[in-house]
Amino acid sequence: MEHLTPERQAQRFGRIREAIQGGGKRLAKIVSVHSFRGGTGKSNTTANLAVLIARAGYRVAIVDTDIQSPGIHVLFQLDADEMRYALNDYLWGKCAIEEAAYDLTSRAIGTVSDDDERPRLFLIPASIKSGEIGRVLKDGYDVGLLNDGFKKLVRELKLDFLLIDTHPGVNEETLMSIVISHRLILVLRPDNQDFQGTSVTLELARRLGMDHPWLIVNKIPPGMDRVRLKEKIEDAYQAKVVAMLPLNHEIVRLASAGLFVNRFPDHPFTRELGLVAAAAVQPSPPL
Repeated sequence: MEHLTPERQAQRFGRIREAIQGGGKRLAKIVSVHSFRGGTGKSNTTANLAVLIARAGYRVAIVDTDIQSPGIHVLFQLDADEMRYALNDYLWGKCAIEEAAYDLTSRAIGTVSDDDERPRLFLIPASIKSGEIGRVLKDGYDVGLLNDGFKKLVRELKLDFLLIDTHPGVNEETLMSIVISHRLILVLRPDNQDFQGTSVTLELARRLGMDHPWLIVNKIPPGMDRVRLKEKIEDAYQAKVVAMLPLNHEIVRLASAGLFVNRFPDHPFTRELGLVAAAAVQPSPPL
């Protein structure tokens, strides 16, 4: 990618976002879920949020752009031998991006009629082959081609929502995901390193035109004053905290062997994340 100022990047990617939306046609809401550091629970949050949105009757796709350390496919029990193609194959010109999209509706929300277009949940996984990961680390990939892929996914899969599970930290690929999105969701823990990293990410995001990010605070230990913590974070970042997720021993015991909101539908984690899903699908104001 050529070097551009944040302002020029915002203009450039703003045009890409308009192209992805398809003019005046039905809009797909693009949501980037990001964290400055690994280990925040970002992928678990993305997967379970997608399930809750799909359950509300929408066509949802998740793209795993954490190509250096993919893993969200595990939560959907998608094995390596089931992956004929992955996102990497599209980026290397081996397949169309929709060929790397797996319809996981039945695994995620149960059986639905083939005659019904909604709900649907698709996953575009990244490759877990060491050679493919090494190639990305060595050569990178064409961000413009990924943009084209997003546009085609929205059109071919008739999406209502496209959720992007990003790579932690800040790089050009992550910035691209942020600025083409309608909503940036930042996942952080009540930890000083997370606080500092989130501050950096928010500053960059706002310079790129992302003015109303959402924050999800995860892994809040028992006994911490949740009300005070929320007020502290919202005051420091001038951003809305949309969920306060408790430190979750059940999700640790689940060990990525399934989707938490399906296994524990009445858990405080599920209820709190359900509020995010409900806010996300509201038509007005737009996401």
